[in-house]
Amino acid sequence: MSAVAIDPYATAAPSARGLYGLNPLAKLAAPLPAMIVLVFVRDLATPLALTALAYLVLLTGARLTARLGLLLVVALPLGAAVIGFGMSLWVDASRVDTSVTIVQIGGWSLYGGALMIGLATGVRLVAIIALALIAGLTSTGPDLVRAAVQQLRVPYRIGYTALAAFRFVPRFGYELEVIRQAHRVRGAHGGRGPFAAAARWWGYIVPLLAGAIRHAERVALAMDARAFGAHPDRTERHLVPWRVRDAVFVAVFWIVSAGILIAFFPWTL
Repeated sequence: MSAVAIDPYATAAPSARGLYGLNPLAKLAAPLPAMIVLVFVRDLATPLALTALAYLVLLTGARLTARLGLLLVVALPLGAAVIGFGMSLWVDASRVDTSVTIVQIGGWSLYGGALMIGLATGVRLVAIIALALIAGLTSTGPDLVRAAVQQLRVPYRIGYTALAAFRFVPRFGYELEVIRQAHRVRGAHGGRGPFAAAARWWGYIVPLLAGAIRHAERVALAMDARAFGAHPDRTERHLVPWRVRDAVFVAVFWIVSAGILIAFFPWTL
Protein backbone atom coordinates (compact mmCIF):
# COMPACT_ATOMS: atom_id res chain seq x y z
CA MET A 1 0.00 0.00 0.00
CA SER A 2 1.36 3.43 -0.91
CA ALA A 3 0.50 6.78 0.63
CA VAL A 4 0.45 10.05 -1.29
CA ALA A 5 1.86 13.00 0.63
CA ILE A 6 0.46 16.41 -0.26
CA ASP A 7 2.97 19.12 -1.06
CA PRO A 8 2.26 22.00 1.36
CA TYR A 9 3.82 24.51 -1.04
CA ALA A 10 1.65 23.57 -4.02
CA THR A 11 -0.66 26.33 -5.24
CA ALA A 12 -3.58 23.92 -5.51
CA ALA A 13 -4.49 20.48 -4.31
CA PRO A 14 -2.97 17.70 -6.38
CA SER A 15 -5.28 16.41 -9.08
CA ALA A 16 -5.08 13.23 -11.10
CA ARG A 17 -7.16 14.71 -13.92
CA GLY A 18 -5.85 16.23 -17.10
CA LEU A 19 -2.33 17.55 -17.27
CA TYR A 20 -2.00 17.70 -13.49
CA GLY A 21 -1.85 13.92 -13.25
CA LEU A 22 1.09 13.64 -15.64
CA ASN A 23 4.75 13.48 -14.76
CA PRO A 24 6.40 16.93 -15.15
CA LEU A 25 9.12 15.38 -17.30
CA ALA A 26 6.47 14.09 -19.72
CA LYS A 27 5.02 17.58 -20.05
CA LEU A 28 8.50 18.90 -20.78
CA ALA A 29 9.54 16.14 -23.18
CA ALA A 30 6.33 16.21 -25.25
CA PRO A 31 6.58 19.77 -26.66
CA LEU A 32 10.39 20.00 -26.58
CA PRO A 33 11.04 18.72 -30.16
CA ALA A 34 8.42 21.09 -31.57
CA MET A 35 9.94 24.00 -29.64
CA ILE A 36 13.38 23.21 -31.06
CA VAL A 37 12.04 22.93 -34.61
CA LEU A 38 10.24 26.27 -34.29
CA VAL A 39 13.59 27.99 -33.91
CA PHE A 40 14.45 27.04 -37.49
CA VAL A 41 11.15 27.35 -39.37
CA ARG A 42 10.32 30.57 -41.22
CA ASP A 43 6.74 30.13 -42.44
CA LEU A 44 3.56 31.32 -40.74
CA ALA A 45 1.38 28.21 -40.99
CA THR A 46 3.59 25.87 -38.93
CA PRO A 47 3.78 28.03 -35.77
CA LEU A 48 0.06 28.78 -36.07
CA ALA A 49 -0.73 25.06 -36.17
CA LEU A 50 1.56 24.28 -33.21
CA THR A 51 0.06 27.20 -31.28
CA ALA A 52 -3.40 25.76 -31.91
CA LEU A 53 -2.16 22.37 -30.66
CA ALA A 54 -0.79 23.95 -27.47
CA TYR A 55 -4.07 25.84 -26.92
CA LEU A 56 -6.05 22.64 -27.40
CA VAL A 57 -3.95 20.78 -24.83
CA LEU A 58 -4.14 23.64 -22.32
CA LEU A 59 -7.87 24.24 -22.68
CA THR A 60 -8.71 20.54 -22.32
CA GLY A 61 -6.12 19.53 -19.73
CA ALA A 62 -5.48 22.58 -17.55
CA ARG A 63 -7.71 24.15 -14.93
CA LEU A 64 -9.58 26.97 -16.64
CA THR A 65 -9.20 30.22 -14.69
CA ALA A 66 -9.59 33.89 -15.51
CA ARG A 67 -5.81 34.27 -15.46
CA LEU A 68 -5.34 31.45 -17.98
CA GLY A 69 -8.09 32.80 -20.21
CA LEU A 70 -6.61 36.31 -20.15
CA LEU A 71 -3.19 34.90 -20.95
CA LEU A 72 -4.35 32.79 -23.88
CA VAL A 73 -6.98 35.10 -25.35
CA VAL A 74 -5.41 38.53 -24.79
CA ALA A 75 -1.76 38.49 -23.74
CA LEU A 76 -0.30 36.01 -26.23
CA PRO A 77 -2.17 37.25 -29.35
CA LEU A 78 -1.38 40.85 -28.42
CA GLY A 79 2.26 39.94 -27.88
CA ALA A 80 2.40 38.22 -31.27
CA ALA A 81 0.92 41.29 -32.97
CA VAL A 82 3.26 43.75 -31.25
CA ILE A 83 6.38 41.64 -31.85
CA GLY A 84 5.35 40.94 -35.43
CA PHE A 85 4.78 44.61 -36.26
CA GLY A 86 8.01 45.60 -34.55
CA MET A 87 10.00 42.96 -36.41
CA SER A 88 8.48 43.99 -39.73
CA LEU A 89 9.99 47.46 -39.32
CA TRP A 90 13.49 45.96 -39.20
CA VAL A 91 13.16 43.76 -42.29
CA ASP A 92 15.33 44.70 -45.27
CA ALA A 93 12.87 45.90 -47.91
CA SER A 94 15.16 44.80 -50.74
CA ARG A 95 14.78 41.13 -49.73
CA VAL A 96 10.98 40.89 -49.45
CA ASP A 97 7.97 40.94 -51.74
CA THR A 98 7.22 44.59 -52.54
CA SER A 99 4.07 44.03 -54.60
CA VAL A 100 1.78 45.10 -51.72
CA THR A 101 2.36 48.33 -49.80
CA ILE A 102 0.76 48.47 -46.36
CA VAL A 103 1.95 51.88 -45.14
CA GLN A 104 3.90 54.60 -46.94
CA ILE A 105 5.36 57.61 -45.14
CA GLY A 106 7.47 59.82 -47.36
CA GLY A 107 10.21 57.68 -48.86
CA TRP A 108 9.66 54.82 -46.42
CA SER A 109 7.23 52.00 -47.13
CA LEU A 110 6.06 48.99 -45.16
CA TYR A 111 5.49 46.16 -47.62
CA GLY A 112 3.28 43.13 -47.19
CA GLY A 113 6.25 40.78 -47.47
CA ALA A 114 7.99 42.48 -44.55
CA LEU A 115 4.81 42.34 -42.47
CA MET A 116 4.39 38.63 -43.16
CA ILE A 117 7.98 37.93 -42.07
CA GLY A 118 7.48 39.96 -38.90
CA LEU A 119 4.22 38.22 -38.07
CA ALA A 120 5.82 34.83 -38.68
CA THR A 121 8.53 35.73 -36.17
CA GLY A 122 6.01 36.94 -33.58
CA VAL A 123 3.79 33.89 -33.97
CA ARG A 124 6.83 31.62 -33.76
CA LEU A 125 7.86 33.13 -30.41
CA VAL A 126 4.29 32.89 -29.12
CA ALA A 127 4.11 29.24 -30.22
CA ILE A 128 7.26 28.45 -28.22
CA ILE A 129 5.79 30.19 -25.16
CA ALA A 130 2.45 28.41 -25.52
CA LEU A 131 4.15 25.02 -25.76
CA ALA A 132 6.26 25.84 -22.69
CA LEU A 133 3.10 26.75 -20.75
CA ILE A 134 1.92 23.13 -20.97
CA ALA A 135 4.43 22.24 -18.28
CA GLY A 136 4.75 25.67 -16.71
CA LEU A 137 1.09 26.11 -15.79
CA THR A 138 0.40 22.56 -14.63
CA SER A 139 3.57 21.57 -12.76
CA THR A 140 5.18 22.73 -9.54
CA GLY A 141 8.87 23.31 -9.06
CA PRO A 142 9.20 20.72 -6.29
CA ASP A 143 7.54 18.04 -8.41
CA LEU A 144 9.86 18.83 -11.30
CA VAL A 145 12.89 18.49 -9.02
CA ARG A 146 11.60 15.21 -7.57
CA ALA A 147 10.94 13.81 -11.04
CA ALA A 148 14.42 14.80 -12.17
CA VAL A 149 15.95 13.04 -9.16
CA GLN A 150 13.81 9.92 -9.50
CA GLN A 151 13.68 9.47 -13.29
CA LEU A 152 16.71 11.34 -14.67
CA ARG A 153 18.96 10.26 -11.81
CA VAL A 154 20.01 13.80 -11.00
CA PRO A 155 22.11 13.64 -7.80
CA TYR A 156 19.85 14.36 -4.87
CA ARG A 157 22.46 16.74 -3.45
CA ILE A 158 21.80 19.01 -6.43
CA GLY A 159 18.08 18.34 -6.76
CA TYR A 160 17.07 18.85 -3.18
CA THR A 161 19.30 21.89 -2.86
CA ALA A 162 17.25 23.36 -5.70
CA LEU A 163 14.10 22.19 -3.91
CA ALA A 164 15.20 24.04 -0.77
CA ALA A 165 15.71 27.14 -2.91
CA PHE A 166 12.12 26.82 -4.20
CA ARG A 167 10.98 26.83 -0.59
CA PHE A 168 12.54 30.22 0.01
CA VAL A 169 10.25 32.03 -2.44
CA PRO A 170 6.91 31.62 -0.57
CA ARG A 171 8.74 32.10 2.72
CA PHE A 172 10.12 35.46 1.58
CA GLY A 173 6.66 36.54 0.46
CA TYR A 174 5.18 35.63 3.83
CA GLU A 175 7.90 37.41 5.81
CA LEU A 176 7.66 40.51 3.62
CA GLU A 177 3.92 40.70 4.30
CA VAL A 178 4.52 40.34 8.06
CA ILE A 179 7.13 43.13 7.96
CA ARG A 180 4.76 45.39 6.03
CA GLN A 181 1.98 44.84 8.54
CA ALA A 182 4.34 45.50 11.46
CA HIS A 183 5.50 48.77 9.90
CA ARG A 184 1.93 49.76 9.17
CA VAL A 185 0.88 49.14 12.78
CA ARG A 186 3.81 51.24 14.07
CA GLY A 187 3.17 54.00 11.53
CA ALA A 188 6.72 53.78 10.22
CA HIS A 189 7.64 55.51 6.95
CA GLY A 190 4.15 56.84 6.32
CA GLY A 191 3.20 59.33 3.66
CA ARG A 192 2.97 59.34 -0.08
CA GLY A 193 5.31 59.98 -2.96
CA PRO A 194 8.49 58.38 -4.27
CA PHE A 195 10.63 59.33 -1.25
CA ALA A 196 8.20 57.76 1.22
CA ALA A 197 7.98 54.62 -0.91
CA ALA A 198 11.80 54.41 -1.09
CA ALA A 199 12.01 54.84 2.68
CA ARG A 200 9.45 52.08 3.22
CA TRP A 201 11.30 49.66 0.94
CA TRP A 202 14.62 50.53 2.58
CA GLY A 203 13.06 49.68 5.93
CA TYR A 204 12.07 46.25 4.64
CA ILE A 205 15.59 45.24 3.61
CA VAL A 206 17.27 44.70 6.99
CA PRO A 207 14.49 42.67 8.67
CA LEU A 208 13.97 40.67 5.46
CA LEU A 209 17.68 39.81 5.28
CA ALA A 210 17.68 38.88 8.96
CA GLY A 211 14.68 36.60 8.43
CA ALA A 212 16.35 35.04 5.38
CA ILE A 213 19.51 34.28 7.37
CA ARG A 214 17.50 32.74 10.21
CA HIS A 215 15.50 30.62 7.76
CA ALA A 216 18.68 29.50 5.97
CA GLU A 217 20.22 28.46 9.29
CA ARG A 218 17.14 26.46 10.24
CA VAL A 219 17.11 24.73 6.83
CA ALA A 220 20.83 23.92 7.11
CA LEU A 221 20.38 22.48 10.61
CA ALA A 222 17.38 20.43 9.47
CA MET A 223 19.34 19.02 6.53
CA ASP A 224 22.30 18.19 8.77
CA ALA A 225 19.99 16.49 11.27
CA ARG A 226 18.68 14.29 8.44
CA ALA A 227 22.23 13.38 7.32
CA PHE A 228 21.84 15.17 4.01
CA GLY A 229 24.73 14.21 1.73
CA ALA A 230 26.00 11.42 3.97
CA HIS A 231 24.92 8.63 1.61
CA PRO A 232 24.83 8.34 -2.19
CA ASP A 233 21.06 7.63 -2.24
CA ARG A 234 18.06 8.56 -0.14
CA THR A 235 14.54 7.20 0.23
CA GLU A 236 11.76 9.29 -1.29
CA ARG A 237 8.80 10.56 0.69
CA HIS A 238 7.07 12.18 -2.30
CA LEU A 239 6.97 9.86 -5.30
CA VAL A 240 6.46 11.24 -8.82
CA PRO A 241 6.24 8.05 -10.90
CA TRP A 242 6.45 7.67 -14.66
CA ARG A 243 3.25 5.90 -15.72
CA VAL A 244 1.97 4.44 -18.98
CA ARG A 245 -0.18 7.52 -19.55
CA ASP A 246 2.96 9.68 -19.48
CA ALA A 247 4.55 7.64 -22.26
CA VAL A 248 1.27 7.73 -24.23
CA PHE A 249 1.00 11.51 -23.86
CA VAL A 250 4.57 12.02 -25.09
CA ALA A 251 4.14 9.60 -28.01
CA VAL A 252 0.82 11.12 -29.14
CA PHE A 253 2.18 14.67 -28.88
CA TRP A 254 5.24 13.73 -30.92
CA ILE A 255 3.12 12.03 -33.56
CA VAL A 256 0.78 15.02 -33.90
CA SER A 257 3.72 17.45 -34.00
CA ALA A 258 5.42 15.36 -36.68
CA GLY A 259 2.17 15.27 -38.66
CA ILE A 260 1.96 19.06 -38.58
CA LEU A 261 5.55 19.42 -39.74
CA ILE A 262 5.07 16.90 -42.53
CA ALA A 263 1.82 18.53 -43.64
CA PHE A 264 3.27 22.05 -43.88
CA PHE A 265 6.94 21.12 -44.46
CA PRO A 266 8.25 24.62 -43.73
CA TRP A 267 11.76 23.92 -45.08
CA THR A 268 10.61 24.23 -48.69
CA LEU A 269 10.43 28.00 -48.34
